[in-house]
Amino acid sequence: MGEQYGGDHKDFRGGTFNGDFTVKKVEYHQHGPAPTALDALPPKAAGFTGRGDQLGELLRAFDPAGGEAPGTVLVAAVSGLGGIGKTALAVEAAHAARENKWFPGGVLFVNLHGYDDDRLTAEQALATLLRALGTPPEHIPNGVDTRAALYRSVLAARARELGAVLVLADNVSSAEQVRPLHPGGARHRLLATSRSKLPQLGARLLSLGELSPEEAYDLLDRALRIAARDDARVANEGEAAAELALLCGHLPLALQIAAALLVLDRDKPVAELVLELAESGDRLLHLDDGERSVRAAFDLSYRRLPAEQARLLRLLALAPGPEVTAEVVAVLDGADTAPVRVLDALSRAHLVERGSGRGRWRLHDLVRVFGVGVVKEDAGLQEEGEAARERVLAFYRRWADAADDRLRWLPGMPVPERFTDRAGALAWFDSERAALVAAVQWAREERFVATAVQLSQCLALYLGWRRLFDDKITVADTAREAACRAGDRFGEAIASDHLGGALREAGRAGEAIDALTHACDLYQEAGDRFREAGAWGNLGSALGKAGRAGEAIDALTRACDLFQEVGARHREAMALHNLGCELRRVGRVEEAIDAHCRARDLCQAVKDRRNEGMAWNGLGRALWEVGRGGEAAEAFSKAQAIHEEFEDWHQAGTALMYLAATHEDADRPAEARARYLQSADAYTRANAPTEAARSRAWAEELTP
Repeated sequence: MGEQYGGDHKDFRGGTFNGDFTVKKVEYHQHGPAPTALDALPPKAAGFTGRGDQLGELLRAFDPAGGEAPGTVLVAAVSGLGGIGKTALAVEAAHAARENKWFPGGVLFVNLHGYDDDRLTAEQALATLLRALGTPPEHIPNGVDTRAALYRSVLAARARELGAVLVLADNVSSAEQVRPLHPGGARHRLLATSRSKLPQLGARLLSLGELSPEEAYDLLDRALRIAARDDARVANEGEAAAELALLCGHLPLALQIAAALLVLDRDKPVAELVLELAESGDRLLHLDDGERSVRAAFDLSYRRLPAEQARLLRLLALAPGPEVTAEVVAVLDGADTAPVRVLDALSRAHLVERGSGRGRWRLHDLVRVFGVGVVKEDAGLQEEGEAARERVLAFYRRWADAADDRLRWLPGMPVPERFTDRAGALAWFDSERAALVAAVQWAREERFVATAVQLSQCLALYLGWRRLFDDKITVADTAREAACRAGDRFGEAIASDHLGGALREAGRAGEAIDALTHACDLYQEAGDRFREAGAWGNLGSALGKAGRAGEAIDALTRACDLFQEVGARHREAMALHNLGCELRRVGRVEEAIDAHCRARDLCQAVKDRRNEGMAWNGLGRALWEVGRGGEAAEAFSKAQAIHEEFEDWHQAGTALMYLAATHEDADRPAEARARYLQSADAYTRANAPTEAARSRAWAEELTP
């Protein structure tokens, strides 16, 4: 007789059995419920600081009594660069939510190790979460879909019994890895952290950037005081601590490592660690405390990049300046257009950031250091990088030359390539200034000397025009040293000339005289009479600033004669203007008036409007000194109009200041006060706060 089925057991009654049949004792064990891990949050990060806005945004999104409609935000994803503090923020938010009793069903935590070699699959993560929810291992099915279904079912039952659950999935590498962990329902919440943005999740996305300088300082101070309550090194060395935070890129991981290094050596001043980092050829080598390493954190992200993304990241790390345009990215890449798709992918991975404007890109300072380090370790990558830098330097030299030509352009000259007006040339220089100055520093490397020195020559007029004297000195001095090493006497002459002009404008007349005297000698040696004339003109102005009026007049007279000899009428005009200024200073005012009138007439003849404004300004001052106030006021008004036309706000401020003085002399205090205030505004626009304050003070003296 066969077996019969009854319910959930087999019925063998009435059956016939042959052979040895031994009835064995069956033992029955009653199992208790499987253990749960619903309070498994890691502890809060010691010394957690800052991130107030981001923490508030997360809590508002998950607050069941908040202003957002119930169920609006079921998932939130915090993303950012490795070491930026994503986990610390997420854990802080989870602790706060638990303390607010928003998730009575518990808080689950799982680290997906998304960037490690042994990262968890979604199926493995679900098994971990199911065990944490108390599901016996033997009841966990195979397959991601069946596990996800059981996971949601268990969470639904828990919601009915105890309430909502928060699931914190840390270190996620992709939406695919975390999507099956969505808890389902409208009460539970999922909070994920990732180095990549996860727009595919339909989540509230929160991108973390570096800490503010104040937050970084606070992190350092707290970390030291946690280790030793009386450790006040950060407070006592405020400037050094700020520099340390800057060298750490305001990156939480780097700051924590720096703090740990200070904790390990209680006798080390903050300034000493700053010096070690600043002088190191590789900052990341020092940002390692034995357990944590900034380089290792970045390497996890880098090793996961496809080849084209890894290549572009390396090339971007070699770019000059803090950020680059899409056009420069294309040049680095050796392509006609920027690889926008690759840039977007790197941006999603937080390895590249949007810059200060549309189409501009930047790297975090330490990511740049990491990229440079990767290139240095491989000869093939070094050659690839050098070729890219060569392309970028040639690109900048070409367009800086064209923009410089536009600034020097006078009617009748050929129109420079690309820049159809002066404003466009200035705007390009303004947007690329930091990169241009940085690119000139490549002149220290033999491969780039010639092009970098040429680039420096294209920046002199612009940097002087914008009164960026520190940059102008840096550029000219770098070019002078490089040209000297290369044996380029003519390049050395030009750089010395530009350096002398910059030093003079910065008030360092003695150094300017030395540089300009050297330039005159080198130009004379080369037989370049035109450039020699310019150097004599600059030298004359420097001598005048040094109070050596007689020598200044001799040098400027020589400049005028040389310019006249070579037929450079617009340059002769400026030499005459400067000569007039020196003649006025020594009391030879009638001669000064004649020099300024000749300068003005020459400028008008060659249609040099900008320098015509300078001549009117000089003429006004000379006329005012001999008591011809009405004529002086007319000259200052003409100068003001021309300077404002060219947005030369410093000279416009000077013209307005003297115009105000003529009104004051004529007993017109209201008009004088108005012009002084206009002068202060112009000086402010020219980034000349001392002159602005002076004009404002004079206006106050005339206040009724």
